Amino acid sequence: MLLLDCPFCGVRPEIEFACGGRSHVQRPGPPEQVSDEQWSAYLFFQPNPKGLLRERWRHVVGCGLWFNVERDTVTHAVTQVYEMGAAPAETTP
Repeated sequence: MLLLDCPFCGVRPEIEFACGGRSHVQRPGPPEQVSDEQWSAYLFFQPNPKGLLRERWRHVVGCGLWFNVERDTVTHAVTQVYEMGAAPAETTP
């Protein structure tokens, strides 16, 4: 079982959390200048890398707050956890 270290509540099992997808994704804009192709690429064609990935997680059963997790998609090893709005520490894959 994956254990996540909520920055507000401490270490908890994965079943207490909900993943909200990749972190630090820039939404295309302004809306009136975004083509249908750009919008569909943003919505449906996000990369699915093998290796380090930064994701948003919400502690649904605990504090209810969102935070970021850097996780290896192969081993599920969590390399860092940081609050929303904070910059991640630099890592090397």
